[in-house]
Amino acid sequence: MGGRFVILSAGMGAGHHAVAGELAHRLTGRGHRVATLDVLDLLPAGAGAALRGFYAATIRHAPALYEAIYRAYFVPRPASATGRPGPDTSPVVAPAARALRRRLDGERPDAVLATFHLAAQVSGRLREAGALRCPSIVVLTDFAVHRQWLHPANDLHLCPTRQTAQDISLLGGRGAEQVGPVVPAAFHAAPAPARTAAFARRFAVRAPGRTPVLLSSGAWGVASHLARTAALLRDGGYLPVVMCGRSRALRRRIGRVPGAVALGWVADVPALMAAAGALVENAAGQTAAQALAAGLPVVSYRPIPGHGAAGARRMAAAGLSSLAGDPAELLRALGELAPDGPVRQARTAAGRALFRADAADAVLAAAGGADGGFPAWRDTGPREKRDGSRRPPER
Repeated sequence: MGGRFVILSAGMGAGHHAVAGELAHRLTGRGHRVATLDVLDLLPAGAGAALRGFYAATIRHAPALYEAIYRAYFVPRPASATGRPGPDTSPVVAPAARALRRRLDGERPDAVLATFHLAAQVSGRLREAGALRCPSIVVLTDFAVHRQWLHPANDLHLCPTRQTAQDISLLGGRGAEQVGPVVPAAFHAAPAPARTAAFARRFAVRAPGRTPVLLSSGAWGVASHLARTAALLRDGGYLPVVMCGRSRALRRRIGRVPGAVALGWVADVPALMAAAGALVENAAGQTAAQALAAGLPVVSYRPIPGHGAAGARRMAAAGLSSLAGDPAELLRALGELAPDGPVRQARTAAGRALFRADAADAVLAAAGGADGGFPAWRDTGPREKRDGSRRPPER
Protein backbone atom coordinates (compact mmCIF):
# COMPACT_ATOMS: atom_id res chain seq x y z
CA MET A 1 0.00 0.00 0.00
CA GLY A 2 1.42 3.35 -1.04
CA GLY A 3 1.75 6.43 1.12
CA ARG A 4 0.18 9.85 0.84
CA PHE A 5 2.30 12.98 0.70
CA VAL A 6 1.62 16.69 0.50
CA ILE A 7 4.25 18.99 -0.99
CA LEU A 8 4.11 22.71 -0.23
CA SER A 9 5.88 24.80 -2.85
CA ALA A 10 5.68 28.42 -4.06
CA GLY A 11 5.59 30.10 -7.44
CA MET A 12 8.53 32.40 -6.71
CA GLY A 13 10.39 31.92 -9.98
CA ALA A 14 10.52 28.30 -11.16
CA GLY A 15 13.05 26.69 -8.83
CA HIS A 16 10.81 25.75 -5.90
CA HIS A 17 8.19 24.23 -8.21
CA ALA A 18 10.96 22.37 -10.07
CA VAL A 19 12.14 20.71 -6.85
CA ALA A 20 8.55 19.95 -5.81
CA GLY A 21 7.82 18.46 -9.22
CA GLU A 22 10.89 16.23 -9.14
CA LEU A 23 10.05 15.00 -5.64
CA ALA A 24 6.50 14.26 -6.75
CA HIS A 25 7.84 12.40 -9.79
CA ARG A 26 10.09 10.22 -7.64
CA LEU A 27 7.38 9.44 -5.10
CA THR A 28 4.61 8.72 -7.59
CA GLY A 29 7.03 6.55 -9.56
CA ARG A 30 7.23 4.33 -6.48
CA GLY A 31 3.49 4.00 -6.16
CA HIS A 32 2.73 6.79 -3.71
CA ARG A 33 0.13 9.53 -3.98
CA VAL A 34 1.23 13.15 -3.98
CA ALA A 35 -0.68 16.43 -3.78
CA THR A 36 1.27 19.61 -4.49
CA LEU A 37 0.04 22.96 -3.16
CA ASP A 38 1.33 26.47 -3.77
CA VAL A 39 1.60 28.05 -0.32
CA LEU A 40 0.90 31.47 -1.86
CA ASP A 41 -2.53 30.19 -2.87
CA LEU A 42 -3.26 29.53 0.81
CA LEU A 43 -3.09 33.22 1.61
CA PRO A 44 -6.20 35.44 1.60
CA ALA A 45 -7.46 36.44 -1.84
CA GLY A 46 -4.87 38.47 -3.72
CA ALA A 47 -2.25 38.34 -0.97
CA GLY A 48 -0.16 35.64 -2.61
CA ALA A 49 -0.05 37.44 -5.95
CA ALA A 50 0.81 40.69 -4.19
CA LEU A 51 3.66 39.05 -2.28
CA ARG A 52 5.02 37.51 -5.50
CA GLY A 53 4.74 40.82 -7.32
CA PHE A 54 6.43 42.75 -4.53
CA TYR A 55 9.35 40.31 -4.46
CA ALA A 56 9.79 40.41 -8.24
CA ALA A 57 9.59 44.20 -8.40
CA THR A 58 11.99 44.65 -5.49
CA ILE A 59 14.78 42.44 -6.79
CA ARG A 60 14.40 44.01 -10.25
CA HIS A 61 14.07 47.69 -9.38
CA ALA A 62 15.08 48.15 -5.72
CA PRO A 63 17.81 45.61 -4.91
CA ALA A 64 19.09 47.70 -1.99
CA LEU A 65 15.65 47.52 -0.39
CA TYR A 66 15.53 43.74 -0.81
CA GLU A 67 19.00 43.44 0.70
CA ALA A 68 17.83 45.46 3.71
CA ILE A 69 14.75 43.22 4.08
CA TYR A 70 16.93 40.13 3.83
CA ARG A 71 19.30 41.38 6.51
CA ALA A 72 16.46 42.30 8.84
CA TYR A 73 14.24 39.23 8.46
CA PHE A 74 16.32 36.44 6.90
CA VAL A 75 19.91 36.53 8.14
CA PRO A 76 20.29 33.80 10.78
CA ARG A 77 20.31 34.84 14.41
CA PRO A 78 21.49 32.79 17.39
CA ALA A 79 19.15 30.07 18.61
CA SER A 80 17.14 30.73 21.75
CA ALA A 81 18.25 29.75 25.23
CA THR A 82 16.82 26.28 24.57
CA GLY A 83 19.17 25.89 21.59
CA ARG A 84 16.26 25.86 19.15
CA PRO A 85 15.29 28.42 16.53
CA GLY A 86 12.35 30.70 17.15
CA PRO A 87 9.33 30.50 14.85
CA ASP A 88 8.69 33.14 12.24
CA THR A 89 6.51 36.06 13.23
CA SER A 90 5.48 37.01 9.69
CA PRO A 91 1.80 37.99 9.54
CA VAL A 92 1.26 35.75 6.50
CA VAL A 93 2.16 32.51 8.31
CA ALA A 94 -0.94 32.27 10.52
CA PRO A 95 -3.56 32.65 7.75
CA ALA A 96 -1.67 30.24 5.49
CA ALA A 97 -1.48 27.71 8.33
CA ARG A 98 -5.22 27.99 8.96
CA ALA A 99 -5.93 27.48 5.26
CA LEU A 100 -3.65 24.45 5.09
CA ARG A 101 -5.32 22.95 8.16
CA ARG A 102 -8.68 23.26 6.42
CA ARG A 103 -7.25 21.70 3.24
CA LEU A 104 -5.91 18.75 5.22
CA ASP A 105 -9.07 18.32 7.30
CA GLY A 106 -9.94 14.61 7.16
CA GLU A 107 -6.72 13.79 5.31
CA ARG A 108 -3.93 11.80 6.88
CA PRO A 109 -0.76 12.36 4.89
CA ASP A 110 2.24 10.28 5.78
CA ALA A 111 4.43 13.38 5.57
CA VAL A 112 4.25 17.02 4.54
CA LEU A 113 7.20 18.36 2.53
CA ALA A 114 8.14 22.03 2.22
CA THR A 115 10.29 23.27 -0.68
CA PHE A 116 9.91 26.98 0.18
CA HIS A 117 10.79 28.78 3.39
CA LEU A 118 7.29 30.18 4.00
CA ALA A 119 5.95 26.65 3.55
CA ALA A 120 8.42 25.44 6.19
CA GLN A 121 7.04 28.01 8.61
CA VAL A 122 3.46 27.00 7.84
CA SER A 123 3.98 23.28 8.30
CA GLY A 124 6.09 23.86 11.40
CA ARG A 125 3.38 25.99 12.95
CA LEU A 126 0.78 23.25 12.44
CA ARG A 127 3.21 20.61 13.66
CA GLU A 128 3.90 22.49 16.87
CA ALA A 129 0.19 23.11 17.43
CA GLY A 130 -0.66 19.42 17.11
CA ALA A 131 -2.79 20.02 14.02
CA LEU A 132 -0.26 18.16 11.84
CA ARG A 133 0.38 14.71 13.24
CA CYS A 134 2.80 13.35 10.68
CA PRO A 135 6.46 14.24 9.99
CA SER A 136 7.11 17.70 8.59
CA ILE A 137 10.09 17.61 6.23
CA VAL A 138 11.90 20.66 4.84
CA VAL A 139 13.73 20.28 1.52
CA LEU A 140 16.09 23.23 1.29
CA THR A 141 16.57 24.72 -2.17
CA ASP A 142 19.16 27.32 -1.05
CA PHE A 143 22.88 26.73 -0.58
CA ALA A 144 22.86 29.34 2.20
CA VAL A 145 20.61 28.83 5.20
CA HIS A 146 18.49 31.77 6.29
CA ARG A 147 16.30 31.75 9.35
CA GLN A 148 12.99 31.59 7.48
CA TRP A 149 13.86 27.97 6.64
CA LEU A 150 13.90 27.13 10.36
CA HIS A 151 10.95 26.34 12.60
CA PRO A 152 11.50 24.47 15.89
CA ALA A 153 8.78 21.90 15.20
CA ASN A 154 9.88 20.60 11.81
CA ASP A 155 11.25 17.06 12.01
CA LEU A 156 13.79 16.78 9.20
CA HIS A 157 15.83 19.08 6.97
CA LEU A 158 17.17 17.65 3.70
CA CYS A 159 20.12 19.80 2.66
CA PRO A 160 22.09 20.31 -0.57
CA THR A 161 25.55 20.40 1.04
CA ARG A 162 27.38 19.27 4.16
CA GLN A 163 27.88 22.92 5.09
CA THR A 164 24.14 23.58 4.80
CA ALA A 165 23.36 20.64 7.07
CA GLN A 166 25.94 21.86 9.60
CA ASP A 167 24.41 25.34 9.55
CA ILE A 168 20.94 23.91 10.17
CA SER A 169 22.23 21.97 13.16
CA LEU A 170 24.17 24.91 14.57
CA LEU A 171 21.06 27.08 14.32
CA GLY A 172 19.00 24.53 16.22
CA GLY A 173 17.15 22.82 13.38
CA ARG A 174 16.11 19.18 13.76
CA GLY A 175 17.42 16.26 11.77
CA ALA A 176 19.73 17.88 9.21
CA GLU A 177 20.86 15.48 6.48
CA GLN A 178 22.93 16.11 3.36
CA VAL A 179 21.33 14.53 0.31
CA GLY A 180 22.41 16.95 -2.41
CA PRO A 181 20.21 19.18 -4.56
CA VAL A 182 17.07 17.67 -6.08
CA VAL A 183 17.32 17.74 -9.88
CA PRO A 184 15.89 15.44 -12.58
CA ALA A 185 17.84 12.34 -13.57
CA ALA A 186 18.33 13.79 -17.07
CA PHE A 187 21.01 16.11 -15.72
CA HIS A 188 23.07 13.22 -14.37
CA ALA A 189 23.43 11.43 -17.72
CA ALA A 190 24.91 12.53 -21.03
CA PRO A 191 22.14 13.62 -23.44
CA ALA A 192 21.70 11.84 -26.74
CA PRO A 193 24.36 13.18 -29.15
CA ALA A 194 21.76 14.39 -31.62
CA ARG A 195 20.17 16.67 -29.01
CA THR A 196 23.47 18.26 -28.08
CA ALA A 197 24.53 18.52 -31.72
CA ALA A 198 21.47 20.63 -32.54
CA PHE A 199 22.63 23.32 -30.11
CA ALA A 200 26.29 22.94 -31.13
CA ARG A 201 25.47 23.51 -34.80
CA ARG A 202 23.43 26.59 -33.98
CA PHE A 203 26.26 28.06 -31.94
CA ALA A 204 28.93 27.18 -34.50
CA VAL A 205 27.00 29.05 -37.19
CA ARG A 206 26.81 32.15 -35.00
CA ALA A 207 30.45 32.18 -33.89
CA PRO A 208 32.72 29.48 -35.33
CA GLY A 209 35.50 28.45 -32.98
CA ARG A 210 34.14 30.30 -29.94
CA THR A 211 33.24 28.48 -26.74
CA PRO A 212 29.58 28.99 -25.79
CA VAL A 213 29.10 30.28 -22.24
CA LEU A 214 25.60 30.22 -20.75
CA LEU A 215 24.33 33.24 -18.82
CA SER A 216 21.37 32.43 -16.59
CA SER A 217 18.82 34.96 -15.33
CA GLY A 218 16.21 32.62 -13.83
CA ALA A 219 12.64 32.08 -14.93
CA TRP A 220 11.82 35.78 -14.53
CA GLY A 221 14.86 37.06 -16.41
CA VAL A 222 16.21 39.02 -13.43
CA ALA A 223 19.83 40.14 -13.69
CA SER A 224 22.04 43.16 -13.21
CA HIS A 225 23.64 44.60 -16.37
CA LEU A 226 23.29 41.31 -18.23
CA ALA A 227 23.76 42.93 -21.64
CA ARG A 228 27.01 44.43 -20.40
CA THR A 229 28.15 41.00 -19.19
CA ALA A 230 27.27 39.45 -22.55
CA ALA A 231 29.35 42.09 -24.33
CA LEU A 232 32.24 41.44 -21.92
CA LEU A 233 32.20 37.72 -22.77
CA ARG A 234 31.98 38.46 -26.48
CA ASP A 235 35.00 40.75 -26.27
CA GLY A 236 36.77 38.06 -24.26
CA GLY A 237 36.45 35.59 -27.13
CA TYR A 238 33.38 33.62 -26.00
CA LEU A 239 29.92 33.18 -27.44
CA PRO A 240 27.51 34.51 -24.78
CA VAL A 241 24.29 32.46 -24.77
CA VAL A 242 21.76 34.19 -22.54
CA MET A 243 18.91 32.18 -21.00
CA CYS A 244 16.24 34.86 -20.71
CA GLY A 245 13.60 32.68 -19.07
CA ARG A 246 10.10 33.97 -19.71
CA SER A 247 11.16 37.61 -20.01
CA ARG A 248 10.43 38.87 -23.50
CA ALA A 249 11.84 42.27 -22.62
CA LEU A 250 15.20 40.76 -21.66
CA ARG A 251 15.26 38.66 -24.80
CA ARG A 252 14.71 41.76 -26.92
CA ARG A 253 17.41 43.63 -25.03
CA ILE A 254 19.98 40.83 -25.40
CA GLY A 255 18.98 40.45 -29.05
CA ARG A 256 20.40 43.92 -29.64
CA VAL A 257 23.85 42.90 -28.33
CA PRO A 258 26.07 42.01 -31.32
CA GLY A 259 27.57 38.57 -31.02
CA ALA A 260 25.17 37.32 -28.34
CA VAL A 261 22.52 34.60 -28.53
CA ALA A 262 19.25 35.32 -26.73
CA LEU A 263 17.20 32.25 -25.79
CA GLY A 264 13.67 32.20 -24.44
CA TRP A 265 12.34 29.36 -22.32
CA VAL A 266 14.45 26.25 -23.06
CA ALA A 267 12.85 22.82 -22.76
CA ASP A 268 15.97 20.69 -23.22
CA VAL A 269 18.33 22.27 -20.70
CA PRO A 270 20.53 19.14 -20.28
CA ALA A 271 21.42 19.22 -23.99
CA LEU A 272 22.01 22.97 -23.88
CA MET A 273 24.39 22.55 -20.95
CA ALA A 274 26.22 19.73 -22.71
CA ALA A 275 26.91 22.09 -25.63
CA ALA A 276 28.38 24.84 -23.41
CA GLY A 277 31.72 25.43 -21.77
CA ALA A 278 30.53 27.03 -18.53
CA LEU A 279 27.58 28.65 -16.78
CA VAL A 280 27.62 32.21 -15.46
CA GLU A 281 24.75 32.57 -12.99
CA ASN A 282 23.50 35.07 -10.42
CA ALA A 283 21.22 33.34 -7.91
CA ALA A 284 22.80 30.06 -6.71
CA GLY A 285 19.47 28.48 -7.55
CA GLN A 286 18.10 25.56 -9.49
CA THR A 287 20.01 26.27 -12.71
CA ALA A 288 23.28 26.21 -10.78
CA ALA A 289 22.31 22.90 -9.14
CA GLN A 290 21.44 21.44 -12.53
CA ALA A 291 24.79 22.53 -13.92
CA LEU A 292 26.63 20.86 -11.02
CA ALA A 293 24.81 17.60 -11.79
CA ALA A 294 25.55 17.94 -15.50
CA GLY A 295 29.26 18.55 -15.00
CA LEU A 296 29.13 22.14 -16.24
CA PRO A 297 31.46 24.51 -14.34
CA VAL A 298 29.65 27.35 -12.55
CA VAL A 299 30.78 30.93 -12.06
CA SER A 300 28.66 33.35 -10.01
CA TYR A 301 28.78 36.98 -11.13
CA ARG A 302 26.72 39.99 -10.06
CA PRO A 303 24.45 37.84 -7.85
CA ILE A 304 21.02 39.16 -6.99
CA PRO A 305 20.83 40.57 -3.46
CA GLY A 306 19.90 38.66 -0.35
CA HIS A 307 19.69 34.91 -0.75
CA GLY A 308 21.34 35.00 -4.19
CA ALA A 309 24.53 36.65 -2.97
CA ALA A 310 24.58 34.53 0.20
CA GLY A 311 24.12 31.34 -1.80
CA ALA A 312 26.85 32.30 -4.27
CA ARG A 313 29.28 32.81 -1.41
CA ARG A 314 28.38 29.44 0.13
CA MET A 315 28.71 27.60 -3.18
CA ALA A 316 32.15 29.08 -3.74
CA ALA A 317 33.25 28.39 -0.15
CA ALA A 318 32.27 24.73 -0.64
CA GLY A 319 34.51 24.49 -3.71
CA LEU A 320 31.56 24.03 -6.06
CA SER A 321 31.83 27.26 -8.04
CA SER A 322 33.83 30.43 -8.55
CA LEU A 323 32.62 33.82 -7.35
CA ALA A 324 33.87 36.61 -9.62
CA GLY A 325 33.93 40.09 -8.11
CA ASP A 326 34.76 42.06 -11.22
CA PRO A 327 35.07 41.62 -15.01
CA ALA A 328 38.72 40.59 -14.82
CA GLU A 329 37.94 37.86 -12.29
CA LEU A 330 35.08 36.60 -14.44
CA LEU A 331 37.28 36.26 -17.51
CA ARG A 332 40.05 34.68 -15.45
CA ALA A 333 37.66 32.10 -13.98
CA LEU A 334 36.29 31.23 -17.42
CA GLY A 335 39.82 30.95 -18.77
CA GLU A 336 40.53 28.27 -16.15
CA LEU A 337 37.21 26.42 -16.30
CA ALA A 338 35.92 26.54 -19.88
CA PRO A 339 38.77 24.58 -21.50
CA ASP A 340 39.17 20.91 -20.67
CA GLY A 341 41.93 20.39 -18.17
CA PRO A 342 42.68 19.52 -14.53
CA VAL A 343 40.96 22.62 -13.08
CA ARG A 344 37.74 21.94 -14.96
CA GLN A 345 37.86 18.23 -14.17
CA ALA A 346 38.36 18.82 -10.45
CA ARG A 347 35.49 21.31 -10.35
CA THR A 348 33.06 19.05 -12.21
CA ALA A 349 34.01 16.11 -10.00
CA ALA A 350 33.27 18.19 -6.90
CA GLY A 351 29.89 19.14 -8.29
CA ARG A 352 28.86 15.62 -9.15
CA ALA A 353 30.04 14.30 -5.77
CA LEU A 354 27.51 16.62 -4.14
CA PHE A 355 24.64 14.30 -5.06
CA ARG A 356 25.03 11.78 -2.26
CA ALA A 357 21.54 10.36 -1.76
CA ASP A 358 17.98 10.35 -3.06
CA ALA A 359 15.81 12.81 -1.15
CA ALA A 360 12.79 10.56 -1.80
CA ASP A 361 14.49 7.73 0.12
CA ALA A 362 14.98 10.05 3.09
CA VAL A 363 11.34 11.15 2.89
CA LEU A 364 10.09 7.56 2.88
CA ALA A 365 12.35 6.61 5.76
CA ALA A 366 11.09 9.53 7.85
CA ALA A 367 7.48 8.68 7.01
CA GLY A 368 7.93 5.07 8.10
CA GLY A 369 7.65 3.53 4.67
CA ALA A 370 11.25 2.96 3.67
CA ASP A 371 10.33 -0.60 2.66
CA GLY A 372 7.77 0.74 0.19
CA GLY A 373 4.72 -0.13 2.28
CA PHE A 374 2.51 1.91 4.61
CA PRO A 375 0.41 -0.74 6.39
CA ALA A 376 -1.09 1.77 8.81
CA TRP A 377 -1.09 5.50 9.24
CA ARG A 378 1.46 6.46 11.85
CA ASP A 379 0.52 9.25 14.27
CA THR A 380 3.74 10.80 15.52
CA GLY A 381 1.95 13.25 17.81
CA PRO A 382 2.31 16.98 18.34
CA ARG A 383 5.63 18.69 18.71
CA GLU A 384 6.55 20.34 21.95
CA LYS A 385 6.77 24.08 22.20
CA ARG A 386 10.18 25.60 22.83
CA ASP A 387 9.47 25.73 26.57
CA GLY A 388 8.63 22.02 26.65
CA SER A 389 4.87 22.47 26.96
CA ARG A 390 2.33 21.42 24.35
CA ARG A 391 0.07 23.73 22.45
CA PRO A 392 -3.57 22.83 21.72
CA PRO A 393 -4.53 22.32 18.07
CA GLU A 394 -4.88 25.56 16.14
CA ARG A 395 -8.39 26.63 15.26
